[in-house]
Parts: sequence; structure tokens; C-alpha cells
Amino acid sequence: MPPTTPASPSGRPPGRPRSGVNAEVFAATLRTVQELGYARATVERIAAAAGVAKSTVYRRWPTKGALIVDCLLDAFGPAPLTGASRAEIMTSTIRWIAATIGEPGVGDAFAGAFSDAVSDPALREILSARLQDPYRVALQDALGEPERRVLFFIDVVVGVLLHRMGMTGAPMAEADVDALVDMVLTHFGADREAEAAGSGQQ
Repeated sequence: MPPTTPASPSGRPPGRPRSGVNAEVFAATLRTVQELGYARATVERIAAAAGVAKSTVYRRWPTKGALIVDCLLDAFGPAPLTGASRAEIMTSTIRWIAATIGEPGVGDAFAGAFSDAVSDPALREILSARLQDPYRVALQDALGEPERRVLFFIDVVVGVLLHRMGMTGAPMAEADVDALVDMVLTHFGADREAEAAGSGQQ
């Protein structure tokens, strides 16, 4: 199966490479978040770290949340939805998410945006429409799963990885990522078998 690239609402797939001002700002965003923490990584500080005017950043991203979401899209890039089976696709997806969240600044930025979104409906909409939905659609197509199950997959995987990052300040160890893969595959495999058995009895 060839790699699947989730399309953004603008029609352009998310992901590397980027060039020019955007690349400088994204790099400065992750660096500033890593060094100062999410709350102290203001647009002003990010602009200074990128060597651009604050107005340059605001022309592209009206809010810090919008900047963070585009920065995360750039960090994650296209989902590596390859494999000969559903299990292989899910495994590669989990390992890709875990590895990316473990990159410097990415987990901090991701967790910070989610925390802000709890009390910011506008940011929740940006996270849903620009970050989650393209990957959700790509996973639905690759796995042949309905929306609710793919959303559950995303909730479990991203939730567990961000919780570990938030509680320890470090990405999940490889052995625990292996255990997460086993847990998710067991659930989805068991669910698929149960659904098939139920259909056969009707």
C-alpha cells in the first residue's frame, strides 16, 4: 500500500519540507517551547527567536494557538500509513506518533495546545479541523474503520503518550510503546472478530 498523505482544508498536505520564514518560525517555536515551557513561549519571544518581526508572525497566524497547530502539522508531516495489514498500519502509526511526540518541543507544544483548548472553543475547532480531521480521514481510508473507532484509536494513543510526557517530562520508553501497540492491536483485533461473529449470526 503506498503512503497516504492527509489533505489539509486548504488542499495542501501537511508536512515537511517548508522553507523561508515558516521554517524559521516553526523551528523557533519548538525551540522556545522546549527552553521556556509552553506558557512562557509567547508570540513575541518566538518571533525574536526566529529573527523576524512580531507583525510577520501575526500576519500568518492570528493567534498563538493557530501557530502551534501549524507547527505541529509541520512536525508530524504525512502519516506513514504503510503495511500489508491493518495491524502493520496501526503499528507504524503508533510508533510514528510516539517518535514525533518525543522530538524536542513537540510534546510540550502538543500538550500545551490541548490544555488551552479545554477553555478555548476557537482553538478546539482549529485543533479538530486542521490537525485531527486530516489524519482521521487518512486512517479511516487506510484501516477501513468507521469514524468513531478511528477517533477512539487517536484518543487512546495520543492521550497515553501525552499523559506520559506530562507526568514525567520525557517521552515514553520503547518497551512501553511496544506494550501500547500490543494493547491497541488486541482491542481492535478482538472488536473486529466480535463484529464478524455478530454479523454471521444475523
